[in-house]
Order: sequence, then structure tokens, then C-alpha cells
Amino acid sequence: MTSLIRGCRTAGLVLLAAAALAVTRRAQADDFIVYSPHVVATQNEIELRGYSVTDGRGDYDGERAAELSVAHAFNGWWKAELYLAEYEREPGEVGKLVGYEFENTFQLSEPGRYWADIGLLASYGHPKGGGPGELEFGPLIEKTVGRFDHRVNLVWEKEIGAGAASKTEFRYSYQGTYAVSGAFRPGLEAYGRPDDDAYQAGPIVAGEWHVPHSTGNVEYRFGVLLGINAAAPRRTWLAQLEYEFF
Repeated sequence: MTSLIRGCRTAGLVLLAAAALAVTRRAQADDFIVYSPHVVATQNEIELRGYSVTDGRGDYDGERAAELSVAHAFNGWWKAELYLAEYEREPGEVGKLVGYEFENTFQLSEPGRYWADIGLLASYGHPKGGGPGELEFGPLIEKTVGRFDHRVNLVWEKEIGAGAASKTEFRYSYQGTYAVSGAFRPGLEAYGRPDDDAYQAGPIVAGEWHVPHSTGNVEYRFGVLLGINAAAPRRTWLAQLEYEFF
């Protein structure tokens, strides 16, 4: 963890699943990410990601969120990530910090050993200023065929603590990319939140560069999601920057 602190300072596969009924909520920054099940032992990460909505409808336009996190892989199967700041702005309101989150990725299978690589996401979010916390859990699936890479996440969410809703929410996400090179991987992402009746999909571009004379890499991802149905925002712009090092 010492190197992590130093770094902080310097800084076709498609799976569908049935969803449990739940209460409606607005999207969060971690709704728009497709996690990989892979864990690289002793790797550290500093990450900033978020989204912004442009939509002529007042109930959606101007919505945005962002998250800043640090992570460390303690071994080859467990990566812990701490979200130091979570920012949200709802349409017509002032932006604010809303809480913190402790997230874990568990790699459950050796890469390439089975038909697909499998992992598990488990996290706890704590709201700023009180209120119920939130658990997230679900499988992470990845399949690579030549230059094509496919990822699917199936995530359930449950509030816990005083005032928590009794029902469970569900979301799914898909990312498919083609590696033109390590630094340029165009592709497609799709997201579904059945409980909100909101479905989105659109193009993304991602990639990774090695930082000369260091053990670090810079990873990026940008894209735009288009609303597939009326209940989804018309355009959601995505951005992610990450520094990985040992």
C-alpha cells in the first residue's frame, strides 16, 4: 500500500437475466462501467470516472456524476477499491458529495481456463449525512476471442440499515471491443435498468499507454450512450481515466 500512497500523491456475447422488482432511483457513476473479472497481483490504481447527460427534457438534462477511487490488488484473486469521493448533480439542483464506497473484485477462475473468465463484484456504499447504505453484488464475465473482447456484468443492489427499501434492484451491462492496438480499442457498450425501464447503448473507445521509464500505464475510455426508449436519457457522455502501477 506504500506505493499506492506515493502514487496518489504524484498523480457476439450478450447475456440477459431476469430482474427482481425494486424501487426506482437515478443512475450513479458506477452504473456506467463494465467491470473485468481479472485481478493483477500487487497492482495499484487511481481512477476518475463519470458521466453527463444532455437531453431536452428538464427531468434529465444536466444530470451528472463522478467518482474518484484508489485500489490495490493484495494477491492474484482479490482487489479492494476505496471511493474517496462520489459527486452527483441532479437536474435543476446543485451538485454535492454524496458518500463513500468500498468495492471488491474477486477473480474466481484462471484466465483462459474455461469458456469464459468469471469474477464476482461485492461492494458497500455509505451515504454522506446518514441514511441507508447500499450493497452491490453479482457476477463479472469476460470472453476474449482473438482481438475481440466481450464483458457482461449482472449486478443486484440492496439497501441496508435504517429506512432501507425492502426490495432489490438489478442492472446489467455489456461491453464489446476490438483491439486495433493496445492504445486503441473501439467498441460498443449497452446498459439496462429494468426497474427504471431504462435502456441505453452506444459507441465507446478505450485504450492503454505505458508511461516511459516507469511501471505505470494510463488507461482511458470515452463514449456516448443513446437512449433506446423514452424512459432513458437521450445522450449520456462517459469518461474514465485510470493510472495503474506497481
